[in-house]
Amino acid sequence: MTTFTIGETDFLLDGRPHRVIAGALHYFRIHPDHWTDRIRKARLMGLNTIETYVAWNAHEPVRGEWDATGWNDLGRFLDLIAAEGMHAIVRPGPYICAEWHNGGLPVWLTSMPGIGLRRSEPRYVEAVSAYLRRVYEIVAPRQIDRGGNVVLVQIENEYGAYGSDHDYLRTLTELTRDCDITVPLTTVDQPEPHMLAAGTLPDLHTTGSFGSRATARLATLREHQPTGPLMCSEFWDGWFDWWGGVHHTTDAAASASELDDLLAAGASVNIYMLHGGSNFGTTNGANDKGRYAPIVTSYDYDAPLDESGHPTEKYHAFREVIARYADVPGEAPPARPDAPAFSVPLRPTGDWLVEGHDHGDEAAEAAPHPPSFEELGQLGPLVRYDVELPADAFGDADAAVLAFGEVRDLAWVAVDGAPIGRLQRALHERSLPVPRGSRLTVLVEDQGRVNYDIRLGESKGLIGPVTLGGRELTGWSAHPVELPQTVTAISGAGTADHASAGRTGLVGAFELGEPVDLFLDTDAWGKGYAFVNGFFLGRYWRNGPQRTLYVPAPATRAGANEIVVVELEHVVDPVAAFVAGPELGHREE
Repeated sequence: MTTFTIGETDFLLDGRPHRVIAGALHYFRIHPDHWTDRIRKARLMGLNTIETYVAWNAHEPVRGEWDATGWNDLGRFLDLIAAEGMHAIVRPGPYICAEWHNGGLPVWLTSMPGIGLRRSEPRYVEAVSAYLRRVYEIVAPRQIDRGGNVVLVQIENEYGAYGSDHDYLRTLTELTRDCDITVPLTTVDQPEPHMLAAGTLPDLHTTGSFGSRATARLATLREHQPTGPLMCSEFWDGWFDWWGGVHHTTDAAASASELDDLLAAGASVNIYMLHGGSNFGTTNGANDKGRYAPIVTSYDYDAPLDESGHPTEKYHAFREVIARYADVPGEAPPARPDAPAFSVPLRPTGDWLVEGHDHGDEAAEAAPHPPSFEELGQLGPLVRYDVELPADAFGDADAAVLAFGEVRDLAWVAVDGAPIGRLQRALHERSLPVPRGSRLTVLVEDQGRVNYDIRLGESKGLIGPVTLGGRELTGWSAHPVELPQTVTAISGAGTADHASAGRTGLVGAFELGEPVDLFLDTDAWGKGYAFVNGFFLGRYWRNGPQRTLYVPAPATRAGANEIVVVELEHVVDPVAAFVAGPELGHREE
């Protein structure tokens, strides 16, 4: 039996000192057909371990409907890591942050009235316990002392930045041990004394998360973890992007120097990220520290392996550093080849939001207030709201001010079918003048659920009272827009005249000799969602910085391929341009 334990100064593998040199791969952000390739390239960089979060809301988006197959096959992912001769670290949360929507927590959980998140609240603990038992059924038989490869399991995630309920941490720890998890248990927090004190327990091994000033931060960590190995469980080698911002990068040489300092100090490390992947579909999270900032579709992270899984300058710089401290294979992966470049004319099919055009379920009965996405059970990004406008709300004027308590997160307003304007949460916009009319329609987009701090689990939709000329509007109907049905309708629709002048569907076809990675240039479009052969690539937006969407080769096929675009605003040119490489936007000089 192989053992992995914590000694006085080191991790011990079969009783001998062992350094963990790990990299983060999130299986739920990578096409399953690419898992083997990314894991192999991690080994070729000199890593001996792969770390992953577990995204609860990917496995159980609907309560009681647990899925551990396909993209969610954590067991297969761990087995592929083992097949490459590598160890694994599992971080099941239940909260993961990760710039992933709702921090990994399911919407059905966080929308329970009065539930106490990330603390010793009975309903929360009950649901978390059921979730963790399912995860540990997968993990327990794959631990290193059972012939598997899992060497560490993390309790919660950066908890000291959120709370200090040690009873809650103790409950998670006891549950983990009761589920037959026998490998060492860890916590991770930023190396701030108050976070390190709040986020762990004496019988858990404390690790740090940081990307700079490694020597000083390890010293702080050592003050709170006086024995055992020092470990940076999240060595931030890049950063994420948000719509309306810049594309973040870090200097490869500077990051490599920090990694060298870590390893020179004898510390273990988990590189976050080794390969970020993509927020396919609408899985991106958001931040809100006074201003709402939704995360882009790409999770490239300026990582050693880029969004399409190819080595960067940082990959080779890190590989050179690791070679000073560990054996590194002689083979290195090749650079990213140019992707096929070509253009596809798109056929506009007209407004996909017209009455009766595949809204999914029938509208709910008229409600006094606009129901939230959660009340509607809408896990997709769009809901259409309609209400009759009382004539006396305008008085003698031809227009009146329409005001919302809050829009979460982006709303397109129309009166009698005519577009009036757009309101953005990110700009703190809540009101606009509207002309006299009889019917108000508001299309609302959930741009991404906040993945951090106190805004976890907030409601989406039209929040608070809606007034016109100071008078509250009542009698609302709400229609969840089901994107799969919308895409099917667009694919089968005929050509519409002048359809690119506003909200429209677009469809086109192209041929490939074989499945291949592609990069879809979205610069000629406004805002919306793109699909290739039914595979949901994600969101695009002229707001940038991201200008291309990554199309993984397994989403394509030899022969005929179809692209469908769900455009929310308008396109400049109805064409799909595929380009040789990614364009993730301008950088901060």
